[in-house]
Amino acid sequence: MPVFRRAKRWLALLSLLSLSSILLAACGENSPSILDTAGPVAASESSLFWLILGISIVIFVLVEGILIFSIIRYRERPGMPNPFQNHGNLKLELVWTVIPTLVLFVILFFTIRGLLYVAPENEPAASASQPRMEVTAVGHQWWWEFYYPNYHVTTADTLEVPVNTTVHVKLFSNNVIHSFWVPALTGKTDVVPGHDNTKWFVAQKEGTYTGICAEYCGTQHANMRFNVKVVNNNDFQTWVSSQQQAATAPTDPLAQKGAALFKNQCASCHGIVGVNLKQFYDTAQECSDLPGGKANGTPQCLIGPNLTHFGSRNLIAGGVLDNNTENGNCDPNNPKLTQQCNLAKWLKDPQGVKPGNDMNIGELTNDQIQQLVAYLEGLK
Repeated sequence: MPVFRRAKRWLALLSLLSLSSILLAACGENSPSILDTAGPVAASESSLFWLILGISIVIFVLVEGILIFSIIRYRERPGMPNPFQNHGNLKLELVWTVIPTLVLFVILFFTIRGLLYVAPENEPAASASQPRMEVTAVGHQWWWEFYYPNYHVTTADTLEVPVNTTVHVKLFSNNVIHSFWVPALTGKTDVVPGHDNTKWFVAQKEGTYTGICAEYCGTQHANMRFNVKVVNNNDFQTWVSSQQQAATAPTDPLAQKGAALFKNQCASCHGIVGVNLKQFYDTAQECSDLPGGKANGTPQCLIGPNLTHFGSRNLIAGGVLDNNTENGNCDPNNPKLTQQCNLAKWLKDPQGVKPGNDMNIGELTNDQIQQLVAYLEGLK
């Protein structure tokens, strides 16, 4: 018997540890959280979570308390007669039917109110204190593209927006279903081919917030991240002005070789304004019939991200890598370039870094990688 009890204790302990590991597996220093909000949409959703959690805790404590009290108070004791047997109590049955129903109606009321608050139809009107801007978010496999129709700018992997501005997001996909989610700023909205959804959010704090795809969309679904970078209005206008410019022709000999290499081997999938594109274009408007669409002088809409100002970005390939240019990691003369520079790692073996992606450029020599790094990181 003692051996059996000891085994039960160990089984219970292992079960507890297993459940704890599952719970803590989602915790990480940089994990986005719906509870750490930076805008009214996410705050509304977070408030609903706390309300439901609070109601659930009260019900749990009450029910478990009554259960434990009943177990202790009415437990069988030596010499006790059989308890009185009765069946049915109309008042009691009404109470435990009506109260849960009322609780569910309360939760339903606040849920519907929250849904109406974040609905596209209730997007705040533009005002002097809270202007409005539009962005088209395009879900590719597996990275995000962002087009600013008011500024005619396209970028990838990072959505830059001004603080205290209503951001109206048009969601578009021409491949599979994705889901646009920035936990600190806004909830999930599906990006469905042939059904263009919209959403809105306001960022009330400057900073960088993680966005993810919340709908399984293929083998690299987990590596389809993006950032929302919230800056003050002056910094945003400066960023827009720089992004609207065509790429500057390189003067460094190594970068010039990289530019020539790009034209010969990369321009069929990637665009650079001033090189193989005349201007930025809206993928959702001009490339909805991929492949075969026509876009601003290109033979067909390009499958890869626009690289006009690649050097100013912080993420590579849908957030699978950081653009780690600090500490000279991506200095073309770095003897450990392909070990320390993430862009070089990506160019050397894109399928090894992110299996199944559309980047198929063949094997590059170390000299070619060095040339492309010099060119692309110079596109600020």
